[in-house]
Amino acid sequence: MKKILLLIAIVVIAVLGYNSFVPQKTQTQRPRPIPNVVVAKVEVMPIRDEVEALGTGRAYESIIVTSKVSEIVNEINFDDGDIVKKGAVLVRLRSDEQKAKVVAAEVKLTENLRELERIRSLVSSKTIAELERDRLQSLIDTTRAEVAQAKAALNDRVISAPFAGRLGLRQVSMGSLVTPGEQISTLDDVSKIKLDFSVPERFIQELQPGKLVEARAVAYPDRIFKGVVTSIDSRVNPQTRAVIVRAVMPNSDLSLLPGMLMKVKLIKQSREALLLPEAAIIPIQSKHFVYIVGADNKVVQQQVTLGIRSRGWAEITEGLDIGQQVIIRGILKVRPGDEVKVQQAENFKFAQVEDTEKAA
Repeated sequence: MKKILLLIAIVVIAVLGYNSFVPQKTQTQRPRPIPNVVVAKVEVMPIRDEVEALGTGRAYESIIVTSKVSEIVNEINFDDGDIVKKGAVLVRLRSDEQKAKVVAAEVKLTENLRELERIRSLVSSKTIAELERDRLQSLIDTTRAEVAQAKAALNDRVISAPFAGRLGLRQVSMGSLVTPGEQISTLDDVSKIKLDFSVPERFIQELQPGKLVEARAVAYPDRIFKGVVTSIDSRVNPQTRAVIVRAVMPNSDLSLLPGMLMKVKLIKQSREALLLPEAAIIPIQSKHFVYIVGADNKVVQQQVTLGIRSRGWAEITEGLDIGQQVIIRGILKVRPGDEVKVQQAENFKFAQVEDTEKAA
């Protein structure tokens, strides 16, 4: 045991002696590399204050084509989905009886008019009393009413388009009996589309006819349909605390159909503002800061005041001037006072980003 302890002591003494005679290598500290950062210049860009909502498209005019009378279908002049003009005859019902009544009433009227002409000279010569002439005049007026009534009944057997539009599916066949209120087809004027959507009541003060809207449909993801607000409902829904806003948008190519669900953007205000990517904003408690790169490539911390935010962009209302370089990438690698190597960001504009998102 004593030999082992003696051996350990000799080894320790030898190591200490070697370290005392051998000079140690000096440890040199490597200089910290200058970090690379990406900066963007503060610029004035267009910004929009908007409200997003979901809306339902409706035909500008829409009816269910029906008959006023019960009668047999004699003629059908349309197919499913036809586009028709105003006044186009869609269906003719059997009308032989009504035509005969019109003829009979017109014959009766002609006879009464002939009789009136015959007795006028007799009244002038005092051969017939004026009372007889007045009675015949009343009879003529009644017969004219009968003619008008017979023609109206005849016209009821002809079903026409009250406005231009696109027809739906045909629901009747030749020879079928139609009754009042029975659906023959539908007719929609889709040259323009009414778009109804709900807006929270807190925005009522900013709503007015003439505001622009942009809408998208699932069926056309690459298209943006533009319209104008035409009216605002007079009541707020007490359950949803929202008001219905109606916009009208052109649909010349008839691509939009009634009933489509659309994502709507109501543009409350469009203006110019200083914008920065949100990635440049450094929140510290209730304040916001950015890192500015000065002329000497040194980092300076600057407090800013934010306005509205929109899809990755933030409005700067105070704290920055046009043309200043703000770090947008590499923020975690630097501290105020550090020297940096600057790389300019891609020249993306706010409007271009918006267009890219719309096309996506």
